[in-house]
Amino acid sequence: MSAPEYAVVVPTVGRPCLADCLRALDSAAGPRPAEVVVVDDRPAPDGALPVEAAGGLHDRVRTVSTGGRGPAAARNAGLRSVTAPWVVFLDDDVQVLPDWADRLAGDLAAADARTGGVQGRLTVPLPVDRRPTDWERGTAGLEQAAWATADMAYRATALKEVGGFDERFRRAFREDADLALRVLDAGWALRRGDRVTRHPVRPADRWVSLRAQRGNADDVLMNRLHGTDWWIRARAPRGRLPAHLAVTGLALASALCAAAGRRRASAVAGALWALGTAEFAAARITPGPRTRDEVLTMAVTSAAIPPLAAGHWLKGLVRHRSVRSRGGAR
Repeated sequence: MSAPEYAVVVPTVGRPCLADCLRALDSAAGPRPAEVVVVDDRPAPDGALPVEAAGGLHDRVRTVSTGGRGPAAARNAGLRSVTAPWVVFLDDDVQVLPDWADRLAGDLAAADARTGGVQGRLTVPLPVDRRPTDWERGTAGLEQAAWATADMAYRATALKEVGGFDERFRRAFREDADLALRVLDAGWALRRGDRVTRHPVRPADRWVSLRAQRGNADDVLMNRLHGTDWWIRARAPRGRLPAHLAVTGLALASALCAAAGRRRASAVAGALWALGTAEFAAARITPGPRTRDEVLTMAVTSAAIPPLAAGHWLKGLVRHRSVRSRGGAR
């Protein structure tokens, strides 16, 4: 039996790693993609993308532009532009392994008529000479993530039935879980395949964990759309938002009590805030390399993350207050 035809869609904001992604795709042994669509989601494109890195696939590569509307919108644009029965979404910072195309063919051939999607297996290379940093450990969590679109093949019919990605998710966060839940609720099955894709840890500055707190607003949208048990159904980690809200509340209570002249209550609330902040910092420092720079970064960001998380959560409550549950929400 011949391998099912597939297209590859790669959204990008022009990061240099796109060239490595395309080179790895070209080098993979096995059935070639019918099309490769690179979706340019740069708000203000400055120069051409390195699509020549696709080598022997260059004549199958097309570029479409979405102008900075986010990865969900970029993937939808790629989906609309292809005709293959299967669409494989790859992130621009991954590198498929040399036998990827052969294994993908096996994954798709093994899919029965009700299989709507087949996930690739991600591997995150970590340092061998030291413990990983907080950022590296967070990236390594992708190895256990369910339905991550870093390498996810979907049947085009299933995607069109559920309306594709929800473009209200403007960041590369939760848009993949939202889609997977809608595909499952529509009666399709999702499974994990045998192909393997390498996901290197991207360079990041010390404040990356602060910017990541914007995702708390997306979690509010997930609650509105899918109900508060979506974490379980999407196989997603619950996170520390409840603890962040509690710690932030203690800091606020300490300040208010001090302003009201209630010094003892302020001291108690302040001590509990310090204890909660110290516990959070220790949980991030202990498994890491414990270098001076890492410890300092963890100490500072562990104090800043709880109020940032609470603030983005409150923004999400306001922004998504009129969103109604989907039919599959519980």
